[in-house]
Amino acid sequence: MRVFKPTFFAVASVVLSMGMSAPASATECGTSDKLTIAEMTWLSASTLAHITQKILADGYGCDAELVPGDTVPTATSMLTKSEPDIAPELWVSTAQSIWDDMMEKGNVYKAGDIFASGGEEGWWIPDYVAKEHPEIKSITDLKDNAKVFADISDPDMGRLYGCPPGWGCEIITNNLFKALGLGETFDLFSPGSGENLKASIARQVTRKKPIVGYYWGPTAVIGKFNLVRLDMPAFDAEKFKCLTDKNCEDPQVTGWAVGEVAVAAVSDIKDRAPNVAEFLSKMQVPNADISAVLAWGDENKADPEEVAEYFLKNHEAIWTQWVPEDVAGKVKASL
Repeated sequence: MRVFKPTFFAVASVVLSMGMSAPASATECGTSDKLTIAEMTWLSASTLAHITQKILADGYGCDAELVPGDTVPTATSMLTKSEPDIAPELWVSTAQSIWDDMMEKGNVYKAGDIFASGGEEGWWIPDYVAKEHPEIKSITDLKDNAKVFADISDPDMGRLYGCPPGWGCEIITNNLFKALGLGETFDLFSPGSGENLKASIARQVTRKKPIVGYYWGPTAVIGKFNLVRLDMPAFDAEKFKCLTDKNCEDPQVTGWAVGEVAVAAVSDIKDRAPNVAEFLSKMQVPNADISAVLAWGDENKADPEEVAEYFLKNHEAIWTQWVPEDVAGKVKASL
């Protein structure tokens, strides 16, 4: 019996043909080092952390791990230890002094802005109120339209739900309320806590009742209850600085500072894993879309990993723009 013995050229031909059938430029992680990702304690940040981990692990083949985090502790750790490697949602304005130190030291950089419209704070009304009362477009329109938001316990005065006590926004809201002269037609109501504020909004929206008050975005509350942010004058740094001072003697009306929310990463990741750095530089979500995703998570009592998977399955048009086609294909296959 004759046994076929492949020649060197035959083997080479097979190997060559196999190589040609593989992707010509597969995008790899670039480093065998473990990449750590800060998972913050609120839903948007923890969801974004899971999204980042999923794309790095399944798309790029990285050894990517989530580590517990929160704004100030994470920023401090990145400054002093260059750990974790990535913080997908770092609120710079909340840790401004630490961020300034990081920029001066140079061991951390801003890969991009995670939210297309930045972090949004201000006063909001439900969409049905905006539709029924087109005359209320701005915070400056509130004083003459207080009866729209009349409180049942004091029908001659409107009620404006303020920022929860102890939060930085409480001082700003109180000063802005004074600057607008709203004390003549409105009562400034303290919700007592963030949960109470959320519950108050839910109660009023469920009943299709008017409500106006402080909130921030992107959040599940904005998406779930279709809140509309009232227009504000242009931001003035000097005026806003006074609004942040509880002893501000003459508060003036100005727009709220847009919150800087960074995709933060350690600087050496650009050399260790340039493909990862390229991905991080493109990572950004429209505020309305992430608020809607968070609303889905809230309504379905989903954990951050489930919310992340929901986003990846239902918002391909967004995240596939962050990565090369072969990476996107691997992530899709893993879902």
